[in-house]
Formats: sequence, C-alpha cells, structure tokens
Amino acid sequence: MTQPPPPPNQPPQQPGFGPPQDPSQPQAPAPSAPGTPPAPPPQPPAGPDLNKAPEPGYGYPQAPGTPPPAAPPTPPQGPGYGYPQQPQQPQQPQPPAGYGYPAQQPGPYGQPGPYGQPQQPGPYGQQPPYSYAQPTVPMQAQAGQGGGGRKINAQVAIIVLAVVAIALIVGGGVWYASSSGKDDDKQTTAGGGDTKGGKGGDGKDGGSDDGGATTGEAKEKAPASTGSKVLFQVPSPKVPKGVSTISIAGSWLTDSVYAKSGLSEITGYDRKTGTKKWTLDLPGPVCAATSYVTADNKTAIVHKPAMPSKTDPQSCTEVAVVDLAAGTKVWTKTAKSGTMPVSFSNVTIGGGTVAAGSTSGGAAWDLATGDERWAPKTSDSCYDAGYGGGTKLVAVRKCGSYDQRQLHIQNVDPKTGDILAEYKMDEGIEYAAVVSTDPLVVAADVGDSAGDGSGISDFFSIDNKTGKLRARLSAPGDEFAARCDAIYKVENCTGLTVGNDRLYIATEEHDSGGDGYSQTNEVVAFDLATGKQTGQRADAGENYEIFPLRMDGPNVIAYKRPPYDKGGQIVSIDGESFKETVLMENPSTEAVRDVESRMSPDYSEIQFGQGGLYMSSVYASDFTSREKEYSVIAFGTE
Repeated sequence: MTQPPPPPNQPPQQPGFGPPQDPSQPQAPAPSAPGTPPAPPPQPPAGPDLNKAPEPGYGYPQAPGTPPPAAPPTPPQGPGYGYPQQPQQPQQPQPPAGYGYPAQQPGPYGQPGPYGQPQQPGPYGQQPPYSYAQPTVPMQAQAGQGGGGRKINAQVAIIVLAVVAIALIVGGGVWYASSSGKDDDKQTTAGGGDTKGGKGGDGKDGGSDDGGATTGEAKEKAPASTGSKVLFQVPSPKVPKGVSTISIAGSWLTDSVYAKSGLSEITGYDRKTGTKKWTLDLPGPVCAATSYVTADNKTAIVHKPAMPSKTDPQSCTEVAVVDLAAGTKVWTKTAKSGTMPVSFSNVTIGGGTVAAGSTSGGAAWDLATGDERWAPKTSDSCYDAGYGGGTKLVAVRKCGSYDQRQLHIQNVDPKTGDILAEYKMDEGIEYAAVVSTDPLVVAADVGDSAGDGSGISDFFSIDNKTGKLRARLSAPGDEFAARCDAIYKVENCTGLTVGNDRLYIATEEHDSGGDGYSQTNEVVAFDLATGKQTGQRADAGENYEIFPLRMDGPNVIAYKRPPYDKGGQIVSIDGESFKETVLMENPSTEAVRDVESRMSPDYSEIQFGQGGLYMSSVYASDFTSREKEYSVIAFGTE
C-alpha cells in the first residue's frame, strides 16, 4: 500500500491516512519529510504471490520505487500512473489543519473524503467514500478508492506528490459544462463532453446496494455503447479570506439527484444535466458524513455551527439528518460531555439510529425524530471512538492507557446501546476501522507493521452474534492497496469491498511483465470464514489500476484508473467467475483526462449507479494555479 501524499508542506500521516489533524484531537508526532528526494531505485519485481497462504500479523516496509521511462513512447508519470509529469511549483505556506485527505483531493470521510480516507478532521472537519467513499446507493457503505501511479519510495512520493497537489486546487466560480460542448472553456476543461470513450462490454450485469451480508440481484446493466460523455462539472469554490482549506466532504446518489457538499451548503443536482434542483444552506462546513442513504433518501452529517476564521476554526458539534429528495434538514442535535459540547469526528446510520463518536464522547439519536436514544458509558479509561453502520451498528471502543490500549469491537443494539456481542482485540493495537458490519470485518495495523500509512496490516473476520474471531486475514502493506482511516473516520475504507462472505481487495501496482515500464494490479478475494485467498483474480490490464468500489448483488463494481492517454473505466466483476464486463469508458481527450486524473480514488469520492459516474473532491483551498479546478465531474452513457 503506497504512502499517501500530504497537502503542500503537510507532514505525513500516522497509522491510517486522512486529512490534517484537528487541534482539538490528540495527535501523534509526525515524521519530517526530507528536503530532496533520493534517486529512484531499480524496478521492483512483479506483484504479490496471489495464491500463497496468509500469515497473520505479517507486514513489510515500503517497497522500492521504479525509475521513469527513459524515452518515448511512454510519457513520464503525473497525478496517475503514466500521466505526463506536472511542472514543479514553488512551495506554498502550509495550510492550517482542515478537512481533506492528503494529496490532490483528500478522501472521503470520509473519503474521505473518501473518504480513507484515513482520513482526520481538522478545524474544518473531515470526511469517503470513502471513499466516504465509496459510492452511495441506498444503505450501501462506500468502499474502494485508491491512488494510481508507479510504486516509488514513500519519502519521494510525499515530496513529489505534494508539489503536484499545489497545482490541483484552486478557487473558482460555479460553471457547468453541458454534454454539447458549446462552451468557451471547452478547450481548457472537460467541457467538450461529446467526445466519448471506447466501446465494449458483453452485457454482463454489475452494481448494487446490499451491505455485503446477502447477494441479491445485480442491478447495473452494460449499455449498448459503453462510451461515456461529460454530463456536467462544478468548479471548486472559493474559500473565505484568511482560511486556507475547508472541507467539502460528502456526496450522495439517489435515483434522481446527485448531492454534493460545498463550503457551507449541500446542493442537489439533476443527475443527467447538472441543473440545481435544490440548495440546503448550512451555518458552517460539513466535517463528516456517512455514505449510507436510507430507502427514503435520508442521510446524516456533522457540520460546524459557523464558518471558520483564522482566529476561530470552530468545532464539529452539529449532527444533522438531511432529506436528499427534498433538500431539507430533518433535524439538528448536539451533545455535551460535562458542560462542554462534543466535537464529533464521525457519524453513521445503523438500524434506524444515527450514531456519532469522537475522543471526547458519543451519542445516538432516533433517525426519524432526532430523540436521543442513548449515550455510550464513559470512564477515565474507555470511550467509543466511532461507529460502523448499515443493517447493524458496531462500536469501536477504546480502553486503557495509550501504552496499554485495548480495542473492544462491539455489536450494539441500535435502539438501546446494549452490547449484543463483543470481540476484544490484542493489547497494543491502537486503531481499528469497521470495513463491514454484516458480515463483521475490522481492519487494523498490528504493531504498526503496514509501514505505509494505510492503516492496514490485517483484517479480522468476527462473528457478530457471538463475538468470536472467525478468521484473521493478512494484508501486508507492500502487497495490498486498500486504506482505512482508523484514527477518526472509523468506517472509511477504500480499495476494498465485502460481499458473498468474501473480502475483495486491490493489490499494489507492480510490473506487468510487458515491455518497458508498464504497471498493473489486480482485485483478489479472501474467504472470510477461512482467512485464505480464494484464488480468484481480476486483472486491471496494462497501465491501468483497479479499485473495488462496492457490491452489486453478487458482483463487484470497480473503477479502473487509466494511463495518461486513455479515459477511466467502470467494470463489473462477476462474483464467481471473476469475468469482467465494461460498464463505462470515459473520453480520452486531454481536457477530460486532465480533470479525471485529479480525482484520485484514494482521496476523492466516487459514486456510480444507473449508468452515471460522479467523481468529486473533498476539500477546497485558497491555493491557485493557472488552470480551473473542479470539485465535481460527472460522466454518463447513452
């Protein structure tokens, strides 16, 4: 798992990845990046042995990097693998801690951002998919986003990608590019949307809204022509004077609306045209958001009570439920720890309950009414760090001192907070993320052995009825590309998904075995009952990098990050045969590729459903470049 790049001059993250830290939250010391990157070492060997038995607790340091190609026809690498190198920019002053994943577009919730991502709230909060994350369909947790690029030394990646990130964020006014391409900016943006990607696909289904416990029926169908066009774009918003970075975490997809957070609002766009259907004004930015959407189009967010300023960054104290169909706020609640309001770092929905957690306390409310249901019991040595949602509600409870930490993974009754089952992890594991609540799967970095900031060295498959460990799955950091924000965004993981009682996870990029410096990766499956790989493998293809997004019944929906001269793809992977079916291929024109390549799956939010792909950033910044930057780009097939 490659090291995520931080925002310009931002120190690299600690176990788990994510946005800059909140000054109000406890922080671990961050290592300093070197002043200049060393020369890249020789090409690494081919990818992982995908059939070997796992070894619990196993983890390796960062794999060595690869040199760039010496000459054409393969252009040098840029934001994604094989993308032309960006010109180096002068360093900018370090922004204050704020929501946003490291690198181009910090991930959701959480991802993320993503998201991943991990992704940790600063004064402007965090998101997240995944990668929140992960695409949002009714009651589907976001999963599966990842970053592209050759594997290089982690310290080199931090410096090089931080420089690239400077050019990736800029303020701008609101502008939409229609698919007709009739716009003055079509030469410098992705506005020339009539150009379509390649054709393909054999009609196999793909895409879904189940949480992984059941298979159901695949809903996504391959269109007659898989070539997509740009539906619309939304430029990055301008941040207030004196503020460097603000969270714009949170994006959701319903049958008719694509909704996206802005500086202090959420806007619902028509899925096909980008026309604004509604705008919900908020007093401050969204800090965190769940990727879960109920059957009646409700979701939950955490936001600030006012806009941050240079002297007052504000805390993330407001928990709200939003109706994505009507564009209205259903209710807003706060909670106190003693006499102080709690600043929340994560929120989710499970079993008709909205639950929010942080290091300073947690609370749970009835989804429909906002009535308080319960609050976790607090003591000098234990607190609920966060919750995973879906059909069930799972708490990650931290107990003990910092040097003697023990995590309790608790399946709780959503209505009462009573513990139904509990698994106690080994002492010394500081953070854990909930990958899935049904079946229950938790990710952790055991002994800080991942070595790459991904937050994952092992997965734990747990029986959520008895609390007993079913299996432990080894996922060495140098072999697998998933990431989890186990520090703050407890349910924000990218580069993986769960279904069919299996964990589907992306491998790290490696030499494809072809001529030159071509790279590739795969999606492989682990059996959650045995902890062993099933032997199934879906290849990304030469110079593509594949990331699982979510389940579609028994199938896996995945995004393929393309090389520099092609558009990205959405594919459906058959859950049994692992046969891939192309559902969408984006335009390969330079203007479109330029915008798409900046939406790194690890640090952006990616939603796909009903033939529409929506990619968005999770933070806005006052850094500028000569090019327009976009917070959203949407693609669709005929």
